[in-house]
Amino acid sequence: MSATTPAQRRALAQSLPPLRDDDRAAIEGFLDAFWAETGSAQQTNDAYRRDLEGLARWRDGRDGGVVHADRAGLFDYLAWRTRHGWSSRSNARLLSALRAFFAHRLRTQARGDDPTALLDPPKLPRSVPKALGESEIDALLAAPDVSTPEGLRDRTMLELMYACGLRVSELTDLPANGVNLRQGVLRVTGKGSKERLVPMGDEAQHWVARYLHEARPALAGGRSVPTLFVGTRQQPPTRQQFWALVKRHAAAAGIDPARISPHGLRHSFATHLLNHGADLRALQMLLGHSSLSTTQIYTLVAREQLKRLHATHHPRG
Repeated sequence: MSATTPAQRRALAQSLPPLRDDDRAAIEGFLDAFWAETGSAQQTNDAYRRDLEGLARWRDGRDGGVVHADRAGLFDYLAWRTRHGWSSRSNARLLSALRAFFAHRLRTQARGDDPTALLDPPKLPRSVPKALGESEIDALLAAPDVSTPEGLRDRTMLELMYACGLRVSELTDLPANGVNLRQGVLRVTGKGSKERLVPMGDEAQHWVARYLHEARPALAGGRSVPTLFVGTRQQPPTRQQFWALVKRHAAAAGIDPARISPHGLRHSFATHLLNHGADLRALQMLLGHSSLSTTQIYTLVAREQLKRLHATHHPRG
């Protein structure tokens, strides 16, 4: 029976044979070169490693292992993943990893052809980010108990995520010295190790100042923590920990946790700015998007909300 849940897919992947040493060496050599050439983010490298190792373990050395895979072998692997429930988006990322890997092999003359050249990427549905309403955001931000150090930290994290439109990793990895309260800005390191300055509003500055004065010393317990926010055991918080606290506070605020995505507050930040007349180019800079086309998807959200507003309140809606 085909695996359809994430847990079943993980179990299926874990049941594959262990990675062979020759495949491991080839993958590590590629990743080192890929990072040196592109300055790729750690998350991208980790994702490419998982994808390439999955293919290598599935092949288990057949026909020369991962480095000698041909188009038919790659097609068979993509078909196997599709049958067992991997999504089109997951397979599209896998194909990106394969293309980068075999382009490197071709460029270094370790191979004379590129087996991904005629592989078509899976068609991806154009997904519209899920944004909360402004009243829901207010309820979510008010949910943490700010009389406790943990609650004050959570309120500040939620406030910065929404007020500054940060990615989850940008929030959890934000260095302690990345905050300038005097100028009201954050120095954020985004994808591809690109830095940008993001302005904070007065409300965000208020909560950051309170957190630094009232909560962070207690949470750090005298230890030197490199990140602004302190998680459990005086360690930097993980993305999973932040995701868990978002779900918990959403439930407390009466918001269905299923309606919130890991980047829900970032999506809401972008959508609400557009609804209030923000310029798309300015929003692109605030979000740290390298391409305007990535930012333009938020106009779809704003347009849908305007259509619902018109349908509800206009006499001829």
